[in-house]
Amino acid sequence: MSAHYCRYCDAGGLEVVLDLGDQPACDDFPLLTDTRPDPLYSLRMGMCTACGLAQLLEDDTTADEPRGIESHALVRQSEQAVARAAAAGLLPKSGRFAEFGSPHGGSWAGPLSDRGLIPAEPGEPADLVLDCFGLMHEPAQAAALARRVDRLAEGGTLLVQFHSLAAMLRDGEWNVLRHGHHAYYSTPVLVNMLETVGLVVRRAWTFDLYGGTVLLACTREGRQSDGVTALVREERAFGVLDAGQVGRLQLAMERGALELWSWLEQASGSGLRILGYGAASRSVALLCAAGAGPGLLPAVVDAAESKHGRRLPGVGIPVVGPERLRGDRPDLVLLFVPDLLAEVRAAYPEVEAAGGRWVRADHIGLGIRVPLARGAEPSVLEMRES
Repeated sequence: MSAHYCRYCDAGGLEVVLDLGDQPACDDFPLLTDTRPDPLYSLRMGMCTACGLAQLLEDDTTADEPRGIESHALVRQSEQAVARAAAAGLLPKSGRFAEFGSPHGGSWAGPLSDRGLIPAEPGEPADLVLDCFGLMHEPAQAAALARRVDRLAEGGTLLVQFHSLAAMLRDGEWNVLRHGHHAYYSTPVLVNMLETVGLVVRRAWTFDLYGGTVLLACTREGRQSDGVTALVREERAFGVLDAGQVGRLQLAMERGALELWSWLEQASGSGLRILGYGAASRSVALLCAAGAGPGLLPAVVDAAESKHGRRLPGVGIPVVGPERLRGDRPDLVLLFVPDLLAEVRAAYPEVEAAGGRWVRADHIGLGIRVPLARGAEPSVLEMRES
């Protein structure tokens, strides 16, 4: 049994369901001129046998990630979410909102202001309290949830959006585990957490963002919708509360790391020019697990200027600006953030105009092979549903 205690219910006996070994802090991008060895820290996911919360077991990192750029996909999703909450009658038509956001960017202030809401002053009760991927960054989960509820005015609504553990398990998204992300929620667990603090989860909506996210709308009064009940039942049946089922992420990690290394080695050996795109935390875990350095992937392009001139920790791959897409004329661009596919194709048409191809990293190992020549296959190499 583990000596760790649950970040929410404080129970002991957490089961390890995913162990990535010692990893660098994936939100620390050292300068290229910094040649010192990157510090390594244990990176493991545990699951509480009492409340079912999947969580980061330990985190000794203190890094501060250069701030990224808010993607069009994240902006569109926030607009859709606000529209759905309003259509369901769960968005106040006036009043104040308080936002508990993610340190990685993204805000709903624009669409909320467009609907007549104004920001609340610090500590002021709000008619709408929003948490968009913020709660998972809190080491002490019960106290963090209480702070959000304390901001909620009488008759107000709490909106909580989270990356779905069910989606992670379904798609084998093991590389979303990272330092600084202290909790990974399933709908049954988060609904129970919210009920414990006196809130009723009225509605639930699902989105494709990040492979699968869920938005919950909660109030102090009312009844849980049939849709919420069905989603809880569906995820329970899928095994999100079963440590053995969640532990399948370990097998996905071992298989995925080997498949990526093999794919990059084959592409490099074929003489193809390769670049990565998206210096995100998930790319660090993936490349570190695969043991893929600059010899297999010369650089990763990112639109955030704050990351240029730096390198991915643990593997030493330089982070460069989008001009490399034009200068290098890559045959393959490995995309580490699938949600950006439509956005990057529109922003960098020169890749395909020169005969290059975009390859989704999450589809490596699902039948994607290295092309033998330029122009021999479609310009986006990704699995398509039949």
